[in-house]
Amino acid sequence: MTSAESTSSPFAAVVFNPVKVDEARLRAAVEASERDAGWAPSRWYETSVEDPGVGQAKQAVADGAFVVMAAGGDGTIRAVAEGLHDTDVPLTLLPSGTGNLLARNLRLSLDRLEESVSTAFTGVNRSIDLGLVELEREDGSRDRHAFVVMAGLGIDAQMIANTDPELKKRVGWLAYVQGIVRALRGPNAVRLRFRLDDEPPRSVRVNTVLIGNCGLLTGNILLLPEAAVDDGIFDIVALRPDGLLGWIQIAWKVLWENGVMRRSEMGRKILSRTKEVRTLRYLKGKKVVFRAETPQEFQLDGDAMGEVVAVRAHVRPGGLAVRIPATEADSLPISEEAKEAQAA
Repeated sequence: MTSAESTSSPFAAVVFNPVKVDEARLRAAVEASERDAGWAPSRWYETSVEDPGVGQAKQAVADGAFVVMAAGGDGTIRAVAEGLHDTDVPLTLLPSGTGNLLARNLRLSLDRLEESVSTAFTGVNRSIDLGLVELEREDGSRDRHAFVVMAGLGIDAQMIANTDPELKKRVGWLAYVQGIVRALRGPNAVRLRFRLDDEPPRSVRVNTVLIGNCGLLTGNILLLPEAAVDDGIFDIVALRPDGLLGWIQIAWKVLWENGVMRRSEMGRKILSRTKEVRTLRYLKGKKVVFRAETPQEFQLDGDAMGEVVAVRAHVRPGGLAVRIPATEADSLPISEEAKEAQAA
C-alpha cells in the first residue's frame, strides 16, 4: 500500500473533468479550504477522453497526495476510485453531473461545493467496498476495472449505450428515456450461464442483470433494498419480465414495495409475508461469473464499456477509503456486518 504519511507537508490533489465543473469556482473553494487548514497548495489533474481519471489518480498518489478529490460525474468518481484501489489515500466526492449515485447512497451533499471541498481537509475516512471486474471481449482480449455503485448487462447497459451524450448534457437523466426506448425496440432477452460464489453453474434467460454495491438510483429509486456499501457482499438482481404484465410487476416491486413500504418497519413486516415475483429475482454473493451466448453491452456506474462475452466480478471488502464530514461520521448508514467488524 502507498502511505500518504510519508509526506511532511500535506497537500491535496484534485482530479477534475473540465466539461462537468466550474473550474474557477472549484479552484477558489479549494484554495480557501487548503489555506484554512494550513495545507500546501493542491495539485490539479485534468481528465481527458482517453483517460477519465484512473491515471490521474495514480499519479496523484505517486506524487504524495494525502487526499484526492474527484470533481465530475459518476464516471469520474468511478475512474478515480479505480486509480486509488490498493492505496490508503482517501477519495473525496465533489459531485457533479446527473447521477451522483455514490454520494446519494452515502447521503452526502450534492449541491454545496464549498462544503464538499472542506471535507477533504477536515473530514474523516470511511472504508467502503469496491467492485472489481474482468471483462472478456469477443476477440479474447480482457481488461480490468473497478466500480463503486453498480454494474449491468442487458437492457440497462443498452439504454446507456443508446443515450445521446449531447442530449444528456441538456436534459440530464431524462435523456435515458430515449435510450431505453431504443433498447426495448430490439431483441432484449439475454441467455446467460452464471456461477455465484462456489455454487454449481446455472443457465438463465434475463432482460437485465445488475451487480450492486449500492442500491439507490437517481430519482430516489431503491432498486436493491438490502444493498450496503460496506457489507462485503454484492446484491444482484435479475429482471425477467414476460410481456407488459411482467414490466408492471417490476415497476410495482421497485417503485411501491422497495420505494415506499420498505422504508417503514410496518411495511417491511408486511413484505416479509409476501411471495417474491418471478420477474424480479434477488441474489447475494461475493463473486459472480456471467457468460453470454452472444456479445452484450456492459456498463459500470453509468459508463458504457462496450460489448462483452463474459464478466467476472468480485467484491473487495473495504477496498476504498472515502472522506466524509466529521460531523456525520456517526449518522451515515452502515451495514450490520460493518458494525460487527468495528465492534471486533
